[in-house]
Amino acid sequence: MNRKLHICLSLLLPLTVLGQGVKLPAIALSDSVFFYEQRLYAPGDYGSRNWRIPALCTLNDGTLLAVNDRRKYNEGDLPQDIDIVCRRSTDGGRTWSPPSTIVAGTGYKQGYGDPAVVVCPNGDVVLTFVGGNGLFASTADDPIRTYICRSTDGGTTWSPPVDITSTLWGSQAANPACRPYRGSFCASGNGLCLQRGKHKGRLLFVAAMRRNDAWALDNFVLYSDDNGHSWQVSEKAFEGGDEAKLVELVDGGVLMSVRQNGARGHTVSTDGGITWSPQGTWPEMTTNACNGDLLRLCATDQGAMQNVLLHSIPNSMQRENVSVFVSYDEGRTWQDPVVLCHGPSVYSSLTLQHDGTIGCFVERNTSNGCELWYQNFTFAWLLSQLQ
Repeated sequence: MNRKLHICLSLLLPLTVLGQGVKLPAIALSDSVFFYEQRLYAPGDYGSRNWRIPALCTLNDGTLLAVNDRRKYNEGDLPQDIDIVCRRSTDGGRTWSPPSTIVAGTGYKQGYGDPAVVVCPNGDVVLTFVGGNGLFASTADDPIRTYICRSTDGGTTWSPPVDITSTLWGSQAANPACRPYRGSFCASGNGLCLQRGKHKGRLLFVAAMRRNDAWALDNFVLYSDDNGHSWQVSEKAFEGGDEAKLVELVDGGVLMSVRQNGARGHTVSTDGGITWSPQGTWPEMTTNACNGDLLRLCATDQGAMQNVLLHSIPNSMQRENVSVFVSYDEGRTWQDPVVLCHGPSVYSSLTLQHDGTIGCFVERNTSNGCELWYQNFTFAWLLSQLQ
């Protein structure tokens, strides 16, 4: 290992880290330098023309759960006929189970898509997704619907979907400010389970809601304090937003990163995701409007000597070159983007695995269609790419 890389790693080790959903036992980041990848879905596999919209999480026992859209006939969003499927790995991502269907579409306006996943404090896995009509065709009489389902056995089986649409928007919305809206969906990928302070254990997903009178979206946060059995809606978090992701800060705040065409948007909550600061942008992260992911790699309040956040997003004004940006100042600034996927690539989802490596589930667009890849690498590998 070269001296510069060794010094960088010495600032992080020994450490403990936070996983997505529950507090993990102490995990030391691997100081080995490696990058591994394998394709999980290619166009035509399992009778589907396209595979899109990845979500990846690490369960309490270290199992990896990969959830995504099975876009059977074309690559379009709802109201197309789409299934949501999942695969599991119990060996750190080297082998995977065959895909199992969580919910199956049965025709036009009868499909499901855009899965987002979070691990509850009690170990349950909660999944949110949408179904039915498309977002920009949604009306009170023919809405795009938001569902919740859960697994109590690590993603092997799933409960029937529960429709929570009326809680989020429309005449019965829990937050009166959301009653004029006419559609909503949550950003696919990872939700967040808070680990600190009086809201510890709270589950959060970010919704992008369509304004009633415009082709525009605003962000609100769905939150639950009972392992996802009931849900409330925050105050407006970001005006003119889109798909957005969350990460918890060491001071207990919640940082939101928002899809924008150009400089990436951001805002912060200091009360567990209910109210939000004035919105801003990161000029150093100027990209195509695309969904990405946020990951807490390590934290000083968990034993690390340095705070590190990772952000995956295409580092381009086109949907290409999905990269990982690094922040050492709790998301105030971002630097050192390293390309994970050269060429056409779109959505991505990140997770911290139990062996201290980073897992990524990422979408590549080839001339034959949309495919999904699993990648596994170390922070040492990311640092080595900067030498």
